[in-house]
Amino acid sequence: MQDHTVVSGDAWLKARKELLAKEKEFTRLRDQLSQARREMPWEKVDKAYVFEGPAGKETLADLFEGKSQLIVYHFMYGPDWEEGCPSCSFWADNFNGIDVHLNHRDISMIAVSRAPLETLDAYKKRMGWTFKWVSSLDTEFNFDFNVSFTPEEMEKGEMNYNYEKRKFPSDEGPGISVFYKNGNGEVFHTYSCFSRGLDMLNGAYHYMDLAPKGRDEDDLPYSMSWLSRRDQYKD
Repeated sequence: MQDHTVVSGDAWLKARKELLAKEKEFTRLRDQLSQARREMPWEKVDKAYVFEGPAGKETLADLFEGKSQLIVYHFMYGPDWEEGCPSCSFWADNFNGIDVHLNHRDISMIAVSRAPLETLDAYKKRMGWTFKWVSSLDTEFNFDFNVSFTPEEMEKGEMNYNYEKRKFPSDEGPGISVFYKNGNGEVFHTYSCFSRGLDMLNGAYHYMDLAPKGRDEDDLPYSMSWLSRRDQYKD
């Protein structure tokens, strides 16, 4: 960083305008991609999923809570895990307080994990989160949406994750799935994404991308090796 180019104000402004042109093009392309995402075909969800939530048993249709659109964050938290995934916890730190805004655009957003509800509630309280979080422990929901893997899949090293057969280092994976419910109460799966597709959901990473060092992860053993749960940083 000490050897970075330093120029006059006029030269800086010229470089900034050149970059702005590229940023505007990226924004236009992103808008086109978002439109294409909305225009994707849907698949009907016929399987009955029942979750354990704060008010008791809830079906997938119940989770919409009067809205027509539902966003599900697949939070990595296995049934026997002592803590939630650090990276999913990082993502979840971006969720607090946005639900009221989403509700006003006809969207409900929740987190779903396979850990028992009492485990999720305790971790949620520890982290100071307020978003809704339900347990899918007694359903095949996580497996059907390719974010949980069976012991047989783990042994073979062949998981269906991010739309390909691949190895995965855990029996739980992160993801997001989106659903729509029509006036007849029918539920449709409209979109899912995984891996780097989740970057758009983490505002902290986007702030880092604005800073001179960026995410500063290139020289680390792996990209998120610096990360801790926010109540576990040593300082």
